[in-house]
Parts: sequence; structure tokens; C-alpha cells
Amino acid sequence: MEAGKHPTPAAFAEKLHLLPTPFTVLTLRWVIHLRPPVRSWRGKLQIVIPIGDSTRSRRTPWVNYTIILVNVAVFLYVLTLSAQPSLVQQERIDDFHTQRDTVCYGFGSRPTEVDYFYCRWSFQPREWFDNLHGQSTVGESRNWDVLFTLITAMFLHAGWLHIGGNMLFLWVFGDNVEDRFGHALYAVFYLFAGAVASLIQGAVDPGNLIPVVGASGAVAGVLGAYIVWFPGATVFAIFPLFFFIPLPVPAVIMIGLWFLQNLFAGYATLGSAGTPDAGVAWFAHIGGFLFGFLLVLLFVRDFGSRRRAPPAVRRS
Repeated sequence: MEAGKHPTPAAFAEKLHLLPTPFTVLTLRWVIHLRPPVRSWRGKLQIVIPIGDSTRSRRTPWVNYTIILVNVAVFLYVLTLSAQPSLVQQERIDDFHTQRDTVCYGFGSRPTEVDYFYCRWSFQPREWFDNLHGQSTVGESRNWDVLFTLITAMFLHAGWLHIGGNMLFLWVFGDNVEDRFGHALYAVFYLFAGAVASLIQGAVDPGNLIPVVGASGAVAGVLGAYIVWFPGATVFAIFPLFFFIPLPVPAVIMIGLWFLQNLFAGYATLGSAGTPDAGVAWFAHIGGFLFGFLLVLLFVRDFGSRRRAPPAVRRS
């Protein structure tokens, strides 16, 4: 989509980004019409699904559990919202124009409770940067609540598989990263990773109106931190297209392949060759991963590495 053009309602959420499961062989695209959980897949998908890892945490990952619960709660709340516009045609038209010209910031979406909710709390690059510079075309010149969508957007998801994939990866890898950071710092790290990921995606295409949602960027940051702290870890995964027996896979290979896939796909979207896959926010994944990887590698690599001292024993 060219900057400045309004996408059709059917194109809404093509940037509601999903963390492609590492090891997606062919490109995954989501086309969400904001009638959760309606979705469309293009192309075959071969996935390796992680179900656990060899690294054991020393403490209960309460923050990781809380993040997962909040994401699920928000998703379930969205399912209670109406996905049907007004039955009266004129009201439907009026609602469409009102919603487009206010909360959706020029983006043409269906006038429903669901669409309104996504417009209200998702990250829309052009809206966000206009507000940052005090140039908003809606309401006041600077709406501070819009700037906060960098955080709220990472708790929205576009469908069951979207939230399921992100939360599964967070469940498998997040506990170990929280163990190293500690509860409070892990919460801060997670939010910053998601915010930085969205900003990088927005910086690549600052004029885009299509909302970006999902925990993908934050989860990618967790993967980046994990690969620095636990390069020798093993991930136990199943290959649903072949067999369901969990097999050990080196974490560095799985996460490394995921990053390379995103890197190549992101580069492809910079040219016309990447147009069919432009619906995935590849640079949010790349940015989140690099944020977590470089932060830990350069500044906090030894953080939390000290193990509890063994209990004192009396020698005879």
C-alpha cells in the first residue's frame, strides 16, 4: 500500500503482526477482517512447535505468567465485542465516516465495536508520529494516549493462532529470561522490547495507517536475550506435519533460523518483490530481537549469573 492511500476494510490488520513460528518454511500471512477469529492463510505452512527447553529456572516466573494472563484476558474481552455494524444503511455509513475520521485516523475500517477497539488501542505509525510531533489531524495537536499505544498494542492479537503462537513461545523461553533479569527488570525489559520493535517497524514505513498489534516484538526481544544467555540450551519440539514425538533441537539453530528468515523477508519487503508478504511486520520482529540480543550481549550479559551458594557443611 502506498503512503497516504486508505486501505480497504478487507486489508485491515494485514500488519497485525504475528510472530511466525521459528522454522516457518513458507511465508505466513494473516488477513484479518477484525471479526475474531476469522483469518486466512496463504501457502502451506510447516512448523516446528516448541513445547519446552532444557534450561530450568531457579524461581517462579510470576511476571511471565501475568503477561500471558493479561494477553489472554484482553483477547477474550475482544471476543465479547460486537462484530456487526448497524443494520440501518445510513447509520452504518455515518458510523463509518465518524470512526474513520476520528479514532481510526483516516483508516477505513468496518464501523463495529471490534474495529473501534483495535483502532483505539493499536499502534498506527502515521498517527503515532504525527502525535509525537504535535501534528495530529484529530482533536488536539498532541494526544498523549495515542503515544501510549506502543504499550497497549502488544497486548492485542488478531486470532486464536496468533495469540497461541506468541504465548507458547513466551511460556517456553520467557521464564528463563525472567530468572536472569529478576521479576521487576524483566517486566521493564519486556515492555521496552515491544515498544522498540513497534518503533522500528513504524520508522521503516512512518506514513502507514494500518494498525500493528501483537506481542511479537516483545517475544522476539525475549528470544534475543535467551540466545545470549543460553546458547547451549536444547529446545524440545514437535513436527506436526511429520510426527508428534518431541525431539531435541539446539536452541541456537531454531532461533537463528527464525532470525534469518525474518531478516531476509524484511529485506524483501523493501522492494516490489516483497509486496505479497508486506502484511507481516518483519521489522518489528527484527528490531525486537536485536534489542534483546544486543542489550544482554553488551550491557547485562553477566547479570543474574551468580547461583545460590551451596549450604555450608561441617567437615569431620
